[in-house]
Amino acid sequence: MSLAGAGTSTPTSFDRLLELKAFEETKGGVKGLVDAGITKIPRIFVMPPEDIAVSGDRSHTQFEIPVIDLKDVAGDLSGVIDGIRQAAENVGFFQVVNHGMPAKLLEDMLAAAREFHELPQEVKGEYYTREKQKKVKYWTNFDLYQSKHANWRDTLNCTMAPEPLDPQELPPVCRDVIMEFSRQGQVFGSLLFELLSEALGLMPNHLEEMDSAKGHLILSHYYPSCPEPELTMGLSSHTDPDFLTVLLQDHIGGLQVLIQNQWIDVPPIPGALVVNIGDLLQIQKCGAPCEGKPERGQGSNCILFYSCSLSINKNVWPHQAITLRG
Repeated sequence: MSLAGAGTSTPTSFDRLLELKAFEETKGGVKGLVDAGITKIPRIFVMPPEDIAVSGDRSHTQFEIPVIDLKDVAGDLSGVIDGIRQAAENVGFFQVVNHGMPAKLLEDMLAAAREFHELPQEVKGEYYTREKQKKVKYWTNFDLYQSKHANWRDTLNCTMAPEPLDPQELPPVCRDVIMEFSRQGQVFGSLLFELLSEALGLMPNHLEEMDSAKGHLILSHYYPSCPEPELTMGLSSHTDPDFLTVLLQDHIGGLQVLIQNQWIDVPPIPGALVVNIGDLLQIQKCGAPCEGKPERGQGSNCILFYSCSLSINKNVWPHQAITLRG
């Protein structure tokens, strides 16, 4: 494989499509580049300075991402519901602690994700595909051929619902923990939709009856050590086209949220889960983009997406979507 490094080729000699295909054919992902000992990142990953979102001046930023504590979820929920309502209206993001998912499971999920991505290329390469019908896919960037610049990350993508995933389709190294993470994540998702429904002044089962949680996807992102982190991003600025996204960060973190025109860090809290209100809930006053910055050290995170499935007969168009009003 021959890929142009950031400073090794002129723009006129750079054939992006050719280099993308050469990169894909290795089935080694970004981790494969690092294992090969590169010292300059390939040009397909390089972003111009104006496209790289830079954190705002934190010296004038007093804002912090809200933290919702569910330890008293069986008791009076008025404080929790009010906290979720305010976080959804004003930010679109919040962290949840005492959510009921065991700390050991979260630790095991992050460890299993790292273990998969650090498998030998010939082992994990068997899962490298872009075939839409595959429920388990390993790849670098779902939009690799559509985006202007590739992001510095690899992903294991597992579609868990609405059609149940056969556990045998999962890599053995992370099979059991993904199945358990999925099961408990579904329970947590149902609780979140109940609380959000009540925050909207609706019946607790309203959002779930809209099939909000029928689609259920788990992504395990891996961000290998980057030799030139100032030239690329682990995750470009974006919003999530779903109902809810639940993120499990490792200790490295790197997630940022755009609030009041400033990029705000979302620092990892041990055992916490980060909740992002997705586009389909159309939250007024937020819809905040988020991004991830590559580091020189290796990092990973695991994500649960909840959304309608294309196989469900209930379409949710933007004008039908729920809106929280401040």
